[in-house]
Amino acid sequence: MIPYVREIAFEYGVVQDVSPLIRRVIANNPGPFTYKGTGTYIVGHGEVAVIDPGPDDPAHLAAILKAVAGEKVIAIPVTHHHSDHSPLAGPLKAATGATIYGCAVAGHEAEDTGEVKMEAGHDHDFRPDVSLCGGGAIAGPGWTLEAIPTPGHTSNHICYALKEENALFSGDHIMGWSTTVITPPDGDMTAYLESLQKVRDRNFATLWPTHGPPIREVGPFIDAYAAHRQERMDQILLALADGPGRIRDLVPRLYRDVDERLWPAAARSMLAAMIHLERGGDVEAGGPPGPDTVYRLA
Repeated sequence: MIPYVREIAFEYGVVQDVSPLIRRVIANNPGPFTYKGTGTYIVGHGEVAVIDPGPDDPAHLAAILKAVAGEKVIAIPVTHHHSDHSPLAGPLKAATGATIYGCAVAGHEAEDTGEVKMEAGHDHDFRPDVSLCGGGAIAGPGWTLEAIPTPGHTSNHICYALKEENALFSGDHIMGWSTTVITPPDGDMTAYLESLQKVRDRNFATLWPTHGPPIREVGPFIDAYAAHRQERMDQILLALADGPGRIRDLVPRLYRDVDERLWPAAARSMLAAMIHLERGGDVEAGGPPGPDTVYRLA
């Protein structure tokens, strides 16, 4: 079982000191994929970085600017280009002159339609001033951020390590309140599992997800996260042992303990798992990957 951490005390639009170097302001955009809302992190004092500014919401922009009044925003690091993370980067830059950091997606991914939908829209206009697709560092007085490429949830996902506190801003790569949705074609389960191990190997003391509270027992949490993914794939293989099946039919069986509103996202994660299993030679697909493709054990 994943030892979820879901309790979080906050007030929308009000800045909180959550560690010696970190403050947080939460946007008022709660939902089944954003939990209580987007948590924007302010790192440092005097000259600061603002991580994942969030959705294009004037009220949230005003809250961020109020939180940094009298300080200089020098960096806007973005974990990825989903609409609850990156759109406010442009308006925040316009207001502060700060540099936007992140990784742009090459080309435009196909949007999903019908019953199978993306868990969040894409911000196709996201273009960082400085590319960190291959890693890099951002520094200010008393703080240092290391960009760690962590593809999987999206192809351009980046986590940011805060050296001075041995902490990681984990974006949507690892969240305390829920598992992460992997949505092909941009999301990739194989890359995700590799990225998960990369973070595990760093032995961070704390993870600060963009949604929800911090994760303090990092190693056991990541181990449980990875075990859950393996369990889901084992469930798929067990279901296919009864005969060929389609994702559209397997999701209600294997995710009956999950809110039905999340089944479209579960279908995307199952598709990512099928692609991963097919790569490994465990599953054969009767056509292009999709919800109506018939899958069978290899």
